Amino acid sequence: MKLNFKSIDQPFSNQIKIEGNTYLYFGGTAYLGIPKNQDFINLHVKGIKKFGLNNGTSRTNNIQLGIYDDAEKVAAERYGAEAALITSSGYLAAQLTVKSLSALGKIIYAPATHPALWLTDQPAIQQTFNDWKKQTVALINASVEKTWVLISNSMNNLFPEIYDFNFLTGIQPEKEIILIVDDSHGIGVNNNGMGAFVNLQVKANIERVVVASMAKALGIDAGLVLGSNAIIAKLKNSNIFIGASPPPAASLFAFIHAEKIYHNAWTRLQDNIKLLTANLNKTWAFETGFPAFLAQDNTLAQQLLKENILISSFPYPKPESEPINRIVLSSWHEKEDIDYLIKALNF
Repeated sequence: MKLNFKSIDQPFSNQIKIEGNTYLYFGGTAYLGIPKNQDFINLHVKGIKKFGLNNGTSRTNNIQLGIYDDAEKVAAERYGAEAALITSSGYLAAQLTVKSLSALGKIIYAPATHPALWLTDQPAIQQTFNDWKKQTVALINASVEKTWVLISNSMNNLFPEIYDFNFLTGIQPEKEIILIVDDSHGIGVNNNGMGAFVNLQVKANIERVVVASMAKALGIDAGLVLGSNAIIAKLKNSNIFIGASPPPAASLFAFIHAEKIYHNAWTRLQDNIKLLTANLNKTWAFETGFPAFLAQDNTLAQQLLKENILISSFPYPKPESEPINRIVLSSWHEKEDIDYLIKALNF
């Protein structure tokens, strides 16, 4: 009998019970283990008792909850930006940013940019990030166009690669660049948890904008935009922001008060990463400090399933493609979980 892993009726955790069997789970995007972190859950419950379940009013309503402004100030300070904007989802944060800023210049998409950043159809870009950045610098410098909008992920989490944007120093200073970067998989994890914003090139002709889902490492259903005071003010004046309801105030209450929780979870995650990487051979692909590990063996998921281990495995880029198999670590994994995984990998 084939097991059904698409109708799970319990929270994701380091262990999943299905039809009487317990499986170790190494997948998903809850990198800091926040969905089952009891201290964070307690904060969230406290927030619900204080603010209720949700808030269906627009942020432009004449009567407002002050916690939204408070959370945006905390987010800006925590992740190194002048200002921040918070929406009800990462998709909404990305769409309002791209739609509001795309009219300001000529758009260039990077390879494998997340669908949340697409204006219409998928950008047809078939090249590596390294080739793309060289081509982009040459194109901008040779063009009569002055203002450009570059749209990219901060990293590729499927084939783990953290992108370096220092190539922007090669663009002529008279060109004006608006750089929109999706850091959904990096914020809370990469760069000591601060994410991509503080690592982006700081130059007078470059406007840095970072969008992110807060539902991954940060564990709340909300979206975030980081940028300058001018950019955030422009976005808050957009029809999309004005017309949308915000995320639950209780979630942001937990976010504001969870800095120590995030830090402790990040430290534990790094310990887990170090334990696994010390026991992997050179065939694995991964980025230092990021908890996703790409296997070269497309049969690995089925082999590990025999050991009651579930990993991330799905065909990519097309339904008929071979599966890509990744081990994803989380702060919710215990040392014995990883020890068992290591033993299973050495079959």
